[in-house]
Amino acid sequence: MLRTLHKYFALSATILVLVLSLSGVALSVMPGWEKLQAPAQIETGLTVADLAARIATHYPGAEQIKRAPSGRIVAYYFTGDVAGAVVIDPATGQGLSDYQQAPVVQWLTRLHRAFLLDDTGRLAAASGALAMLFLSVSGLFLLARRLGGWRQLLTRSRGPLANRLHVEIGRFSAVGLIMASVTALYMSLNTFEVLPQENSTPAFPNQVSGKMGLDPAMMPALAAIPVTQLRSLTFPYADDPTDVFTISTDRGEGYIDQGTGAMLAWQPLGPWQQVFETIYMLHTGQGAWVLGLLMGLMVLGVPTMVVTGIIMWWRVRRSRPKMPKGVAASKADTVILVGSEGGSTWGFASTLQKAMMAKGHSVHAAPMSHFDPAKYTGAEQIILLAATYGDGVAPASAKGFLDKLAALETPPTAKLSVLGFGDRQFPAYCGFAEQVAEMAAEKGWQHLIPMGNVDRQSPQDFNRWGIALGKVLGHDLTLAHDPAQPRTHQLTLISRRDYGHEVQAPTAILRFSYPRSGLLARLCGRGWKHFEAGDLLGIVPQGSNIARLYSLAAGTNDGFIEICVRKHAQGLCSGQLLDLDIGESIKGFIRPNPEFRPARNKKPVILIGAGTGIGPLAGFARANIGQRPMHLYFGIRHASSDLLYGEEILQWKKDKKLTTSNIACSRMDERAYVQDLLRSDGAEIAAMIEKGAQVLVCGGRDMAAGVTLALHDILTPHGLCPIRLKAEGRYAEDVY
Repeated sequence: MLRTLHKYFALSATILVLVLSLSGVALSVMPGWEKLQAPAQIETGLTVADLAARIATHYPGAEQIKRAPSGRIVAYYFTGDVAGAVVIDPATGQGLSDYQQAPVVQWLTRLHRAFLLDDTGRLAAASGALAMLFLSVSGLFLLARRLGGWRQLLTRSRGPLANRLHVEIGRFSAVGLIMASVTALYMSLNTFEVLPQENSTPAFPNQVSGKMGLDPAMMPALAAIPVTQLRSLTFPYADDPTDVFTISTDRGEGYIDQGTGAMLAWQPLGPWQQVFETIYMLHTGQGAWVLGLLMGLMVLGVPTMVVTGIIMWWRVRRSRPKMPKGVAASKADTVILVGSEGGSTWGFASTLQKAMMAKGHSVHAAPMSHFDPAKYTGAEQIILLAATYGDGVAPASAKGFLDKLAALETPPTAKLSVLGFGDRQFPAYCGFAEQVAEMAAEKGWQHLIPMGNVDRQSPQDFNRWGIALGKVLGHDLTLAHDPAQPRTHQLTLISRRDYGHEVQAPTAILRFSYPRSGLLARLCGRGWKHFEAGDLLGIVPQGSNIARLYSLAAGTNDGFIEICVRKHAQGLCSGQLLDLDIGESIKGFIRPNPEFRPARNKKPVILIGAGTGIGPLAGFARANIGQRPMHLYFGIRHASSDLLYGEEILQWKKDKKLTTSNIACSRMDERAYVQDLLRSDGAEIAAMIEKGAQVLVCGGRDMAAGVTLALHDILTPHGLCPIRLKAEGRYAEDVY
């Protein structure tokens, strides 16, 4: 519900929010500009009496003095019938320059406060501020939910550039936007007199001395007020003995007798007025120009968030595939209900629906939010395809499903099958689907087959689940789903180093240049993504539409793409990669792998790999500019034939990017595997892990299993184990 409200508030209030934010940013510069133009700091102890006397000396026709929060002092005067205004040097009372508020500032102020209208415009501005407040608060809640809780609010964002910009700028701007919108709403309520009103002007005195001509410098009431408290001083009308000086300060307002200089009446600011003064300062930056600039910088993120939000909305809107034409819910023997956030789960639903219809089933497909068992009168099975949003929350098209399920008195007669979609890298993997399956079991809803999972949109996982479903239904069910691959780019080979021919295991370090993408392409998710060592490079070989994934040995900051590839028997992709000559190209894309990289701290990192698994580990060492302790354990066959990155390892040790390197060779006289090296250094490894070290393992599954067993034996005497380290995020694997 909150995501839907956030989306539609954003789409409907775009113009209001943009106008308010852009005009507000322009006005936020004004306090700082006034501060730059203000005279030098006012001398210590200067009183309003001294200032008024100095100004009156140079401008006998002075009518009013105003002091801005920036410290700028302006005197308004008459020379004959001609009015003038001048910026004053408080040290002398002389004018520095003529004063006139720029028309553009007046126009911007009217636009920001009332859209150049009257009360109708003020109501529209208040509505825009309310929308901005809701979007800021709801955006923070949605972000916390997506990242796994408030403690994870500052963790790195993922996804296309538009998504990352939306999140990063939103996090930076949220405080400023909330402050700007809350203060704007307060001032709007005050303008329309919804809040309590207090009169800050005292009653005009009944009696005055009737005297005239006293020098302001001799007036005790003015001498008691520092210039730093002054807001305005209005002089009495000339030749009118009944008029008085009117003074306004940041403490209150009062009247002063022009003949005696005594305070005739004084009204201090009430509590509501003091609150308003603070709110006004926070919103405008008047009196706090640094805060004004900071607020303006935060609000400046609104246009970017508007643009990126529209791009995200449009991308999701276009991602939902066209479903086959099914039957009405009441006529279907199979009901497919879909819970999807970004649209990809609908693609799997389309494949399932086509396969079921090909086997003679009548199928009805709909979002999980449309769940209505009363309509499924002919259904024999109900299949739920449920993705998970954030930390186990229902995705967009499944909102309200659990509430509807909880409200059922009796479960549907049709049998249930639940298939969860998620990413094992996240702690709440298929969490929403698990909630659905558990609640269905509590309701006594009979399952057709046990709940299945699809990891990272794996076609293989989907097909295995389909085979199990088909067996229960009594026919073969092949789900040949071809997920939409990310947009690929041509990658040109710029260098290669070959290894392993002596041991019949051709291997190469391949380095590609990466394509440059324009800002618009990156915002729309069509550009080349930012990447780091440990992320994955997807290669689509010729003659296939299934990508193969290779761990990256370099990041964007290195200026190139690098992978390690070993030739596999009848390997289509590895064969094409190793056949590339310098200057030739192949298609590829980036897939983030954020869970496999060094944590952001200074604690030791233990890098363990074998063969081409050295790739991302080499990338981590290459990027270790901060020289944190890194210990490499690397297994190869023979030092003379397949010691990948041999020269670099020596250089990284000299540069202190690697603390130690330990090489195990399995086809030399002293045969050893990487797990043997771990056991020999068991005491040192256990000590590092006890102090918070992280373990990163990359390579084949058999090697990874041997490493896990070795570390289990090493750590058990110390009350630790690999399973616990994985749960703490201190043990990560990239295995194949």
